[in-house]
Amino acid sequence: MMAMDRRQFLKITGLSALLGLGGKAAFEWLAPGEAEAAVQQATRLAGKKWGLALDVTLLDEEIMSKCIQACHTYYNVPNIGNAKEEIKWLWKETYDHSFPGQENEYQADKYKAGNFLLLCNHCTNPPCCRACPTKATWKREDGIVMMDMHRCIGCRFCMAACPYGARSFNWGDPRLAPKALNPNFPTNAEIPTRSKGVVEKCQFCAERLAKGQMPACVEAANKIKANAMVFGDLEVPDSDLRKALRSRYSIRRKPELGTGPNVYYLI
Repeated sequence: MMAMDRRQFLKITGLSALLGLGGKAAFEWLAPGEAEAAVQQATRLAGKKWGLALDVTLLDEEIMSKCIQACHTYYNVPNIGNAKEEIKWLWKETYDHSFPGQENEYQADKYKAGNFLLLCNHCTNPPCCRACPTKATWKREDGIVMMDMHRCIGCRFCMAACPYGARSFNWGDPRLAPKALNPNFPTNAEIPTRSKGVVEKCQFCAERLAKGQMPACVEAANKIKANAMVFGDLEVPDSDLRKALRSRYSIRRKPELGTGPNVYYLI
């Protein structure tokens, strides 16, 4: 009964009450670990269907590089130094590779010559999840397609099923990546490093959302140019993401495949 009372107390008074009037006394009510859990529950970002919009008119080469750096630094993604074995959660590609079948001979030069920032599309109907025999990859209720590296057996069925090339395989032990290219690896002690023989990919910064933070790439981009990337809940009509999609024309990668990608590019 006491545990239920504590949960009701947290819901009613909120985190502000715990940290404000009588905050210390309130936290003394909680068993070890419950205080930390209460803070996390109160601050986490919750959504029904997360999505992302990238404004290609604002994302120049510098910003895209900063986004990649922020992502890979947070998630301990090393520089392997070998293009064939590279690990990428966020990367750049030309228009014809990013949006095959959508190019034309009269296309604007800035799109023909420029790069686009790519990542996992966190599809509504992700074929990778159906292909995985161990359920090491699955879709959460909020739409994020996750990876459990501990359950991954390295069969790479998910990589074959993904039509976007959004997954990378660790051909070697990433912890043994060249020190000259990775002097401070691992760069984030809070995120576990992976091992040889597993697949990895972008997870929409689920760990950051749980702390009430925006994805690392979004934070990095918007520090340089406001609204260069808009992250939000596609199920909320008044969310910043839905407003951005209503106000601008957008395209997605390979929409004809029926996977329902939830990453949009504002043109």
